[in-house]
Amino acid sequence: MKKLSNVFSVFVKKTLSSENLEGALNELNLLLIGNDVATETADILCQNIRVSLKGEQISRLTSKSKLLFGILKDVITEILTPERDIDLLEEIRKKNKTSSPYIICFLGVNGTGKTTTIAKIAHYLKKNNISSVAAAADTFRAAAIEQLSYHMQNIGIKVIKHEYKSDPASVAYDAVQHAKAKNINVVLVDTAGRQVSNKNLMREMQKIVRVAEPDLTLFVGDSLAGNDALTQAKEFNNEIGIDANILTKFDADAKGGAALSISYETKKPILFVGIGQGYDDIEPFNRELFISNILDLREE
Repeated sequence: MKKLSNVFSVFVKKTLSSENLEGALNELNLLLIGNDVATETADILCQNIRVSLKGEQISRLTSKSKLLFGILKDVITEILTPERDIDLLEEIRKKNKTSSPYIICFLGVNGTGKTTTIAKIAHYLKKNNISSVAAAADTFRAAAIEQLSYHMQNIGIKVIKHEYKSDPASVAYDAVQHAKAKNINVVLVDTAGRQVSNKNLMREMQKIVRVAEPDLTLFVGDSLAGNDALTQAKEFNNEIGIDANILTKFDADAKGGAALSISYETKKPILFVGIGQGYDDIEPFNRELFISNILDLREE
C-alpha cells in the first residue's frame, strides 16, 4: 500500500504549500488512476475532497495536515463502507439453526486464484468448527474438477463432482442435497471462470444461482489486475449479482487501488483478502487497518 500512501502524502504537501487546490486535486486524480484506482472512483474521491474542503482557508489553519488527514480518512472510509456489512460465521450459524446448509457461490475468471480461495475458505471454516462440502460446478474444464479435488483432498473436504461437460447446475443441486442429508453446514460452489463477455457462461451461472439458491455470492478478484478486476466485478454484479468480494494476491498489491475501486463500484464489502499461497493465508479484510496503511501521513 506504499504507493497510495505516497500519493496521499504528495497531495497533502502540495495542498499545504499552495493555495491552488484545483491543481493539487488534478494531480491527485492522475496519481490515483496511475495506481490502479478506477477513473470514476478517482473522480468521486476528488470531488468528495473538494466538497469537504469548500470554504476552508487551508493556509490559515494551525493544524493543516491534521485537517487534510481527517478529510481524506472520512472520504476513503465512506467509499470503503458497504451498504451492508456481512459477518460470515454469524450468518452461517444463523442459517444452520433452521437445519439448512449455508450456500456460497464463487464467481471469478480463470487465473485469479478462485479455486485456491475456495480451499482457503473451507479451511477457515473448518478451523471455526464449521463443516463444508464443495461442488465442482466448473464442468467446462476437466482440469478445474481435478484442481478443486486436489485442494480439497489436502484439507479433508469432500467434493461432489460429475463428469466433464455435465450440467453445472446439477452438480450444485447434488451438493446441496448431500449437505442436507449429511447435516453439513456449508456448500461451496465453484463455477466456470471463462471471460465475462461469454454470454453462455452468464446463462450457465444464472442457472446455477436459480438451482442452488445461494445465501452468498462472492466475486473473487485479483488485486493485481487493476481495471480488469473492476470490469469483471461490475459484469458479474450486473448479470448475476454479487453480495461481497474477495481480493487475492493482496500481499503483493503494492498499489492498493483495487480495494478502493471494487468497494466503490460494487457497493459490496470486501470480506477476505488472500495474503499468500498456503491454506492459512487468508484473512478478513480489515477496513481500518487498510485506511491507516494508505494514509500513513504525519502531522506537520
